[in-house]
Formats: sequence, structure tokens, C-alpha cells
Amino acid sequence: MGPRFRNIDRDTPMLLPPDLRDWVDEDDLVHFVIAAVQRLPLSHLHVNYKGTGDAQYSPHMMLALLIYSYANGMTSSRRIERATHRDIAVRYLTGNTHPDHDTISAFRRKNLPALGPAFLEVLELARELKLLKLGNISLDGTHLKANASIDQNVTYERAQQLRIQLEEDIAQLFTQAEQADQEEDPQRLPKELDRLKKLHAKMDGAIAELKQRADQRDQKARAKYQGKLAARRSKESLQGRKFGGSAPKPPVTGPENSSEQCNLSDVEARIMRKNKRSSYTQSYNAQAAVDADGSQLIVGQHVSQSASDSRELENGIASIPIELGAPTAVLVDAGYVNAEAIERVQQEGQTEVYCSVHREDAHSERRYDYRPRKQSERPVKKITDPRLIKMKEKLQTEEGKALYGLRNKTVEPVFGIIKSAMGIRGFQLRGHEKVSGEWTLICLSYNLKRLNQLTKQQAAEKN
Repeated sequence: MGPRFRNIDRDTPMLLPPDLRDWVDEDDLVHFVIAAVQRLPLSHLHVNYKGTGDAQYSPHMMLALLIYSYANGMTSSRRIERATHRDIAVRYLTGNTHPDHDTISAFRRKNLPALGPAFLEVLELARELKLLKLGNISLDGTHLKANASIDQNVTYERAQQLRIQLEEDIAQLFTQAEQADQEEDPQRLPKELDRLKKLHAKMDGAIAELKQRADQRDQKARAKYQGKLAARRSKESLQGRKFGGSAPKPPVTGPENSSEQCNLSDVEARIMRKNKRSSYTQSYNAQAAVDADGSQLIVGQHVSQSASDSRELENGIASIPIELGAPTAVLVDAGYVNAEAIERVQQEGQTEVYCSVHREDAHSERRYDYRPRKQSERPVKKITDPRLIKMKEKLQTEEGKALYGLRNKTVEPVFGIIKSAMGIRGFQLRGHEKVSGEWTLICLSYNLKRLNQLTKQQAAEKN
């Protein structure tokens, strides 16, 4: 007897089931997303109440489509459009309609302000289900790539040179266009001219951005210089004599004296590197505050333009919606070491900070346990600030060790799920404001994915 194969008939028309739910599992995430999004008031979403133009898609459906797509690693509007044709769960979500990529992109862009209330609504739902009670939180950041190439960076000096060259090229093209179109429409210009004009506008934006950054940097440098001079003069006045040696040097100011670069595609993105072993990328620093008491839900989030986390402690705590209250403890790694910020947080009395003051403390000193330090490695900087000494002593207590041990188990897996399971390693939008809105959407999608799992576990435990 020969082999037997199932019959594959591609010619007979296929009849879809009368109810698409027959093809979608009962426990699929799509059902949970639809139900959760329906809780959001319509007033938060962009709606054309005039009724003019073509009929609009339901805002609740469009938001659910974005959230479900992001939860499954589809962030491109074109990929989402294809999914409305190819993915059965997405076809069910859209009611067998097919918004095009322009509609999806425009909805995402216009409804970024609505994502904040939606983020809070999901956390409120978690509290109603007894799955979230704000207590201990873990705070950390990760670099996500901007929608811009690192090769598009220019310094102030280079931008000035390119702008001059572009102005010459534009003038030359104008002359050529006038000669070629004397007998035709004089307003018709070649596409190359339009491209150069757009590039010239980008160059102007980059120069303006670099000037603004230089002004901010120069103000801080001047203030620091004046402080050093004042301290020196005060000591000389007390001792009644002038000190020997050179006086503090005045700072070198101006954008032309800086090596800082600006990206032409996204002027607000920054060149970042996580550590000395990693490469430089054009990125944003995405911050997340995660519930460390079991749920692993993201309770606060924001986006920073700084590669370092040292100034993000207070911003991270402030990103938690006030409706949830204040956390009892915040767990952060050595990247957040900032004695002044820690002191300000703890002076308020509501939140206790547990911060590793050395990187090897955060990793059980494994870097130095198994081999001697190489000559090229810098020795660990000795702690002299009494506030940091006190922090180190607090982490060495039994309570401190137990609490700080929760950090790695909570916030690190969240970033792992977002980057690996959800496949999100960069942003689609450009500009700090839009990227912040997209990070809210990413965190919202993660929370619904996680909350769906928690509700299943809760139901299984009851049964």
C-alpha cells in the first residue's frame, strides 16, 4: 500500500464560518483587549462628531487593533493592515473590515493623548480584580532605538558647511529651472530642488537644536565657574591672603566649540551606549516602574533623552498616576545613584529608596569574585558621601537584601518580554513627545497581555 495524503483542494471556494469566534480560541488575548478597551470613555478618543466625509471606523475598534497588534509585535502600520487580511483574530477584532495603513497611522498619531487615560484605566481594572496593590516597585530603563539612522548625525560646524553648500546648489538649480521652463510654467521645479529644500529645512532645524543645547550647557558651565570663583575668593578672604596656582579657567562656550551631534531625521533622539561593551545607537531611554509584589504590571512609565539613569529616580516615581497613590519602596540599581535625588524622595516620608551604590553590589560582586582585577580596570570608587554610606548599610540588612532581591525578578523580565516576546526594540514615531506616547502604547499593550495571564491564573486557582 502506498502513502496516504490529506486532500489539498485550493480550487473549491472556501466558506468562512458564520461566526468568526469559531476560529478564535476562547482564551485568546483578543477577547480581553476588546472588553478592556470598551471601558474607555469615547470622549478621550478622536472622533469626527460633524459626520462629514467618509464613515469613520469605531475609535474603540481602532484602539483595540493597535493594542492587540503591539502586544503581538506588529508596530508598523503596513504590517497591521496586512494582518487585517491574514490574521483571523485581527479579522474578528475589526469585524472583517480592513483599515488601510494611512488610517491606522493617522489614528495612532491623533490619539496619543488618549493613551494616558487608557493606561490608568487598565491599572484601575487590575485593582478591581484584586491583582494590583501599589507597594514595592522596581524602576529601570532600557535603550530603544529611535526611528533614525545614526549616520544622519551632524555637528554644528558640519551642519553650517552643509547648509552653505545646499544654498549654492539650490541657487544653481533655480537658474537651471528658469532656463529650462521659460516657455512652460515657471513654477515647475525639478524634484531634486524640492529634495534639497527639504534637506535645507532639516539642516536649519539641526543648527537651531544644537544652539539650544549649547545655550543650556553654557549656562550650567558658567554657573559652575562662578561658584568656583566665589568659593576661592571666600577662602582667600577668610585667610587674608591670595592662593598660589592658577585660578579656575572660564568655560569655552558656543555650539562651534562642541563635538555634540544632532540627528537630521529625529533631532530629539540621542546617541546612546548602555555600557563599554555595547555599540552606540540612536535611541531613547525608555523607563518603566514595575510592581514588585507579584503582578509585574507596569505602574509608571516615561521616556528620557539621557543615556544615563542617574536623573530619572524622581521622574520615574512621578510617572506613577496619583490615583494609585505613592509606593512604599522603590528598588533601583547603581545607575540611579544620585544622593541629592534619593534624599529628596525620602524626605517626603512616603517612599523608601533601596539603591545599590556600587555595580558589583547589584550583582553579588560576581565580577570580582572569580578573577583578580586587571591593570586596565579602574578600582571601585570609594564612597565618601554619608548618605550613600548609609544606603549601603541599609542594603546589607536582612530586610534590605530581601527587598532588593525582588528587583531583578520583576523589572528585568518585563523588558525581556517587550523586546523578545513582543519583538519591540525600537520606535515607529519620531520626536520626544510622540515617542513618549508610543512608549505608553507599548506599556499598555504589555499590561493587557500580562493582566490576561493573571486573570487566567486567578480563575484556575478558584477552580
